[in-house]
Amino acid sequence: MKTRIVLVFLSVFMAGKSLSINISGNIGTEKPEKGIFSPPLMGWSSWNAFRVNISEDIIKRQADYLVSKGLKDAGYKFVNIDDGFFGARDKSGKMHANPERFPNGMKPVVNHVHHLGLKAGIYTDAGNNTCGSMAAEDQDKSGVGAGIYGHELQDAELYFNEWGFDFIKIDYCGGSYLGLSEKDRYTSIRNNIDKVKEGIALNICRWAFPGTWAKGVADSWRISGDINAHWNSLKYVVGKNLYMSAYAGNGHYNDMDMMVIGFQNNSMVGGAGLTPTEEEAHFGLWCIMSSPLLIGCDLEKIPESSLKLLTNKELIALNQDPLGLQAYVVQHDNEGYVLVKDIEQKRGKARAVALYNPADTPCLFSVPFSALEFEGKVKVRDLVKHTDLGSFSGSFEQELPARSAIILRMEGQNRIEPVLYEAEWAYLPLFNDLGKSPKGILYAADEKASGKMKVGYCGGSPENYAEWKEVYSKEGGHYDMTIFYSFGNNRKLELTINGQKQILEELGTDDNHSRITVPVELKPGYNIIRMGNSYNWAPDIDYFTLTKK
Repeated sequence: MKTRIVLVFLSVFMAGKSLSINISGNIGTEKPEKGIFSPPLMGWSSWNAFRVNISEDIIKRQADYLVSKGLKDAGYKFVNIDDGFFGARDKSGKMHANPERFPNGMKPVVNHVHHLGLKAGIYTDAGNNTCGSMAAEDQDKSGVGAGIYGHELQDAELYFNEWGFDFIKIDYCGGSYLGLSEKDRYTSIRNNIDKVKEGIALNICRWAFPGTWAKGVADSWRISGDINAHWNSLKYVVGKNLYMSAYAGNGHYNDMDMMVIGFQNNSMVGGAGLTPTEEEAHFGLWCIMSSPLLIGCDLEKIPESSLKLLTNKELIALNQDPLGLQAYVVQHDNEGYVLVKDIEQKRGKARAVALYNPADTPCLFSVPFSALEFEGKVKVRDLVKHTDLGSFSGSFEQELPARSAIILRMEGQNRIEPVLYEAEWAYLPLFNDLGKSPKGILYAADEKASGKMKVGYCGGSPENYAEWKEVYSKEGGHYDMTIFYSFGNNRKLELTINGQKQILEELGTDDNHSRITVPVELKPGYNIIRMGNSYNWAPDIDYFTLTKK
């Protein structure tokens, strides 16, 4: 990306109006600028604080705290029971609850949750054994054979009709052990759940982005390994999601894992907990990147400062914004990142911006408003502090301390047409983060690239392309398009604009960073641009610019 400041923009969601949350498994319309989508799921989950050591009393008590501490009123509606509730299957294969942890079975727990006006979530594994049965620190042998593999219809009938759960998290420890196909397993489970009961929210817990097929199966999907309660773990999770905005939206979201806010006095999740500044960065980034918001701490022991942060209405409004978009990186300069997304209205005058400093030293940000598609005066509000910072012209500058972020709502006088599109904003239909293919298309680090990122291994088949779905032109017309790339030697680039293809062959004779300019025509509004090579590798793509003639 071109040099731009990391600005965290947080929106105050439609002041005075309430947000209606409708969790479902449906994908919804493909016109996000007009649609209102199911927002990311909000609630509490048992794993981080209790692992497999859960019980009927623990779950009921945490549900009660969700209400009494004001979290339900803030939007946290799900109480999710993770691994550890399993007892054993009987001769018919039916699962029974753990008789010591849940002596009355699961139905009374679900009834208690529902009586509080909350939703109830459950857990399983796509294979035959659960993670708790395989992890050395848990060794819960009740999870052996407790996975849904071979029992899909039977378990779905039990969990959603007999017990009455509303959500399910599906892990992959057992599936990984057996070497099963992620796409086949999760698609089969989704289909069988829908046969039993429609509208069940589903989370894929595969610890890496599993592929673009996930959107047709799940409401959310994990994009990283498990989070721990220390800064390096948080930085790792955020880093995995920085360039994944193309796969979120339309009611489906990249899941950055359960939050580790509130663990200062409880280091159950590896590490001694986060500082207040680190917690602010944690929650703000989960909100602007539209991750599900699942509290992971013991609510009985949550510090007051953490509770206040988790109920910050302005940050929550950013997460639950009806456009359902994930912020994308517009600037990566030195150690800092600037992220931005539309809120309230597509291409409106209000945008959310995050300045994120993951480094162990302070970072100075200087963000030109043109990089955020603003001109004229820009009003800036700090959403963590609930403070208006004033109106600015030209740029916004801020020094951030180590391990921090600031989340902002910006409202510009005028919204301008974008000029630059980074490769790392593109949708890659064959992308996944499973690491099974050594030459799979990917977002790759490159210190010489704009924003230090590019797209590599594009091409080789007609399906392996990079696509920018919303290239905006206010009036349409003739443009000069300059494409910046590397590794162009003996390669061609197929450029398709709104279905019209041209082949670019004169790409240079070396592997240095190069550029080529071609005339193109855009229609008013959103345009779709693809780059690839049907039968050979395309060059690595850095970014492109559009200049109106």
